[in-house]
Amino acid sequence: MSLYDLVLTLHLLAAITWVGGMLFLGLVAVPAFRGLEPPLRARLLTSIGRQFRWVGWASIAVLLSTGLIILSYYGVGPRDLLDTSFWGTRFGARLAFKLALIGIMLLLSALHDFVLGPRSTALSQSGADPRRAVAFRRQVSWLARLSLVLAILVVWTSVGLTR
Repeated sequence: MSLYDLVLTLHLLAAITWVGGMLFLGLVAVPAFRGLEPPLRARLLTSIGRQFRWVGWASIAVLLSTGLIILSYYGVGPRDLLDTSFWGTRFGARLAFKLALIGIMLLLSALHDFVLGPRSTALSQSGADPRRAVAFRRQVSWLARLSLVLAILVVWTSVGLTR
C-alpha cells in the first residue's frame, strides 16, 4: 500500500464516520427516541450528541489534513492556491465550490455543536415553557439537517473533483 493509498483510506474513513454519524443520528437515533418520555429522550440525545461531537470534529480534522495531502498528490501546492489563475481552471473552480461548501458547513456545525445545541439542552432542563423548548429544538434540528445536506454535497463535489 502506498502512502497515497493510506492517506486516501484515512480520508474516506473520516468521511464515512462523520457523514454516517450524522445520518445515524437523523435517521435512526432521533426517530427511535421519539416514543420515550421527553426528559429521557433529551438526556439520551444530549449524551449521544456530546460523544459524537468529538468524533465528528476529530473526523473533520482528519478530513482537512488528509485533504491537503491529497491535493499535493494532484500537484496542487500552496503556491497554486494563492495563484488566481488556478481558480479559473475546471479543477480550481470545483475545488472552490467544495471549499465554500465546507466553510459554510463548518460554520453551521460549530454553531449547532457549541452554541445552539447546548442552549437547547439548557432551555429544556431549565423548566422554561416546554413549547418554547420544543420550538427551539426543532430549529436546531433543521440546522443539523442543513449541515447534513451540505456534507452530502461535499461528498458529491469530491467525486466530481476526481473525475
